[in-house]
Amino acid sequence: MGRRGRRDRRPGHQRSAVLSQSVPEPAGNVPAGAPVPPDEIKAVPLRHPGRWIAAAIVVVVAATIIRSVVTNERFGWSIVGDYLFSSRILDGLVLTIELTVIAMVIGIVLGTLLAVMRLSANPLVSGGAYVYVWLFRGTPVLVQLLFWNFIAAVYPTISIGIPFTSVEFYDFSANSVITPFVAAMLGLGLNQAAYQAEIVRAGILSVDEGQSEAAQALGMTRMQTMRRIVLPQAMRVIIPPTGNETISMLKTTSLVSVIAVKDLLYAGQLIYAVNYQQIPLLITVSIWYLAVTTVLSIGQYFLERRYGRGFRRNEPETWWQRAWRYAIPRHAKAGGTS
Repeated sequence: MGRRGRRDRRPGHQRSAVLSQSVPEPAGNVPAGAPVPPDEIKAVPLRHPGRWIAAAIVVVVAATIIRSVVTNERFGWSIVGDYLFSSRILDGLVLTIELTVIAMVIGIVLGTLLAVMRLSANPLVSGGAYVYVWLFRGTPVLVQLLFWNFIAAVYPTISIGIPFTSVEFYDFSANSVITPFVAAMLGLGLNQAAYQAEIVRAGILSVDEGQSEAAQALGMTRMQTMRRIVLPQAMRVIIPPTGNETISMLKTTSLVSVIAVKDLLYAGQLIYAVNYQQIPLLITVSIWYLAVTTVLSIGQYFLERRYGRGFRRNEPETWWQRAWRYAIPRHAKAGGTS
């Protein structure tokens, strides 16, 4: 006999017994062989003990750190409260924000120009942009700040005239023109332009070449194509790293204290040089940095949502939508709307 005959040698009542053990009896008046109703299917949630253990460890560590910071009198929280809204601290905060805005404006404008130059078909134009990016990205920003601060040692007089001739229209003393604030502005802005050029270039390259070809077929010039077609689509790629660079620039401005620019950090240093309360003043400065960084992060989030529309099937929830979803149970919201 074949394999099929050997498989069916068992008597009929034995085969029915095996089937009755493997197939459960339907509940209620459901006929045999019918699918089980969905209401009678019990879903057992998957257990994640590791998550609960990790969460407990995080809570314990966080509670320990918070208790240590709050109960330690050496942090000087009363001194932090006294100087948090001090006029000298607030003046330094305003100067820090001004430097951040000016440096980012210089970096974005010049960086966009450098990115377009790097994509130029002219080898001299693209090569000049490459050398700029190579030079300013390859040297530390602190060195560049010091260089601009001591530029008068190399060029005592700054003149404006016709190149390669002795004709001069105006001349200025470098010490009177390149003040510490101007040196900080140049050092931060020109350095940021090198990084921003690579960000914009990556955004431009992310746009499909067919877009530019279609624009050229319609008779648009290269600049019109870049301004109306390519850059608006590249913003989705450019915005996130630019937001990160803005937040980083806010903190990088603390380096200007080495050239005696009275930013937020330098204001705190001047105060604790007198009262010797270094830790409370550094905490005060850090609180303001965190506050401004938080505002910038929120602005970056909404800009990303604005320029990311149409590229995602479902828009990500905002933080208050998530808070609303977790704060109110689903059945309560369903009962309220019915």
